[in-house]
Amino acid sequence: MEQVRAVVKKYGKVYLIAVILAVICDTIGTVNINIGIGTLTLFPMVFAVIFGGCLGPDALKLFSKEESKIGGELVLVALAPFMAKMGVSAGGNLAKIVEVGPALILQEFGNLGTILVSLPVALLLGLKKEAIGACYSINRDANLGLTTDIYGADAAETRGTFAVYIVGSVIGTVFVTLLVGAVASLNIFHPLALGMASGVGSGSMMTAAAATLGQVYPEYAEDIVIMGGASDMLTGVTGIYMGTFIGLPLTRKLYAFLEPRLGRRGKRA
Repeated sequence: MEQVRAVVKKYGKVYLIAVILAVICDTIGTVNINIGIGTLTLFPMVFAVIFGGCLGPDALKLFSKEESKIGGELVLVALAPFMAKMGVSAGGNLAKIVEVGPALILQEFGNLGTILVSLPVALLLGLKKEAIGACYSINRDANLGLTTDIYGADAAETRGTFAVYIVGSVIGTVFVTLLVGAVASLNIFHPLALGMASGVGSGSMMTAAAATLGQVYPEYAEDIVIMGGASDMLTGVTGIYMGTFIGLPLTRKLYAFLEPRLGRRGKRA
């Protein structure tokens, strides 16, 4: 009984506020704002981060620093069921991955190219180990769970992943829409290749990209959606393996090599 009281005393307030915020944010739902060049999408997760931040010790001070730290420790508890689901899904779909063929599977290696571009930029901007979590992948739900599981909820790498996750949730669809339109205008890729590339592991981004491509190539519209959906499914499955065995190790190696050289410039800037 004493242990129960101790747990309630330590975690009760955090759990209670978390449930209240979850209900409020779920009630608000997804908000789409038309900004002319695209649609700005605000998911419940974004509202939860904003509201939770306002309740912290630096704003309304509903939570003390100790309670905020406890909340960070509980992130892994909340993500554990999701990580288990992704693990079961990844294992159960290995046969499908083999059957689909090399094209859809190898397209996942394209995500690794962004590491070579984003990591130097992050270091020049002054980021440290946050750059590892921010740059090793597109950082959607599965990657957030993976980084948290490997490094812990309070690690700098996890903060980097979470930051990109939130930014992607807010402006990801707008960015992808503009990018797809610009790439399609070059007329150097087949429409189905662009449809395949739309499957980055985010359903909202894939839908926005496929819709834009469907307007550019109306004769391929249906096939683009099919390729994008298959690619997105495979990216969600293979992304775990790619991030664990290739993305993170490669980013760590590059960070160890580049940080002593570019980190100083970031400090001066």
